[in-house]
Amino acid sequence: MDDPNADTEWNDILRAKGILPPKDEKKDDELEDAFVDMVRARQTKLDSLDNKDLDELDELEDLEDDQVLNEYRHKRMMEMQAQAAKEKFGEVKEISKPDFIKEVTEASKECYVVVHLYKDYIPACKLMNRCLSELALQFKATKFVRIVADMCIPNYPDMNVPTLLVYGEGDIKANLVGAIQFGGMKMTAKSLRAILAQYGAVPAEKVADEDDRNQEPKKTIYQSRATAALSDDDDESDTDDRGYY
Repeated sequence: MDDPNADTEWNDILRAKGILPPKDEKKDDELEDAFVDMVRARQTKLDSLDNKDLDELDELEDLEDDQVLNEYRHKRMMEMQAQAAKEKFGEVKEISKPDFIKEVTEASKECYVVVHLYKDYIPACKLMNRCLSELALQFKATKFVRIVADMCIPNYPDMNVPTLLVYGEGDIKANLVGAIQFGGMKMTAKSLRAILAQYGAVPAEKVADEDDRNQEPKKTIYQSRATAALSDDDDESDTDDRGYY
């Protein structure tokens, strides 16, 4: 007896006439498992399927089960389109205090936002801007902005900059105060990435160096002061425009 689940023209006719029940749809995890098993069996020299782009998937069209291949290709295309829609930034945007709620607090409901409080004449701030520009270009799904520190918090001390604020889900996740947090003038885009990754703002490196894995945000006496400024703004009236939002 013919297999009623086989993909044959005759079975398709029987299904169309209601003689055979519709074929069950494979779940995403079952589809991926079936496809990966097929690739491993027939294409042992290829890398894991999850690392392949659409062009590489096209090279596998000689596999017998074209339906699985096409469904998997469609799934990967949807994933790539969704990721491309998120990767819409790519630079460090200059903002002013009136922009803060829209550009930071509200925007962080959709993506992570990294805010640099800086002063132009501080060397560590200039280095931080260069590192952030490199990371912004690399991680376009994360929004990077900067604001002159005194415009965000009046009379913000020079010793407190550079300061980084990490926002996500509409709320502040971290505030890192002072150059020592980032290694001073030894700061690099790589070391900065390792710090931001701890708060989910950017992906962590798959194979991190020992120094990066052991690196933890350093506490300073100024961090509590910056946090207090943030808390004061939340508790006081709207006419008090001292700190973050």
